[in-house]
Amino acid sequence: QVQLVESGGGLVEPGGSLRLSCVVSGFTFSQYAMSWYRQAPGKERELVARISSGGSTNYVDSVKGRFTISRDNAKNTVALQMGSLKPEDTAVYYCNANSRLYDRDYWGKGTLVTVSL
Repeated sequence: QVQLVESGGGLVEPGGSLRLSCVVSGFTFSQYAMSWYRQAPGKERELVARISSGGSTNYVDSVKGRFTISRDNAKNTVALQMGSLKPEDTAVYYCNANSRLYDRDYWGKGTLVTVSL
């Protein structure tokens, strides 16, 4: 059974930091690209950061220099370290696993991040 379980969301003040984690099971984690997406109220879901199976990363422009994605293949975990948070970072953050080789795409249920005073 495939599972992606996010944690680490919460309420943080502008300028603060949060670390999101996603623990996965049910598939070969090391062979999948892992991503974090987010969806703010009234907006479409957008890709925030991606890390390939080989460790290459890319980010949406709005978070470059503030967010860092990482993976631990031994622990089947992907993390998103978020710093210098802004109110516009408020959203539900989703963990995604994707494999073109296996033509599979898996999603977690999301974790809410709220940036506010």
